[in-house]
Amino acid sequence: MSERAWRFYLNDMLGFAENVLTYSEDFTQEEFITTGLNYDATVRNLELIGEAATHIPTEIRETYNAIPWRQVIATRNRLIHGYLGIDNDTLWNIIQKDIPILITALEKITHG
Repeated sequence: MSERAWRFYLNDMLGFAENVLTYSEDFTQEEFITTGLNYDATVRNLELIGEAATHIPTEIRETYNAIPWRQVIATRNRLIHGYLGIDNDTLWNIIQKDIPILITALEKITHG
C-alpha cells in the first residue's frame, strides 16, 4: 500500500474520533446513553475508527506503536458484534479517556 493510501485511513480515523467527541460533548453519561441519535452516531464512528485501522499496514502500526492498534480494532469488533449489548460504562470511558489520547497520537502522525 502506498504511503498516500494509508495516510487517508489515518485522516479518516482522526475525523471519526473528532466526531465521537462532538457527538458526545455537553452530555453526562446518563444523558448520552438516552440520546438515541448521538449514541448511535458515536458508536458508528467508533466502529469506523477500528475499520480504518484494519487498513493500516503492519509495518506502519509497528512504527507508530503509541496507538494501541489491536485495542482499536478489537473495540470495533466488540461494537459491531455487540448485539447482546454494549457496556455503557466501558463505552463512556473510551469516549472520555481513550479518544482524546487517540486524537493526539493521530495528529502527531498526520501533522508531522
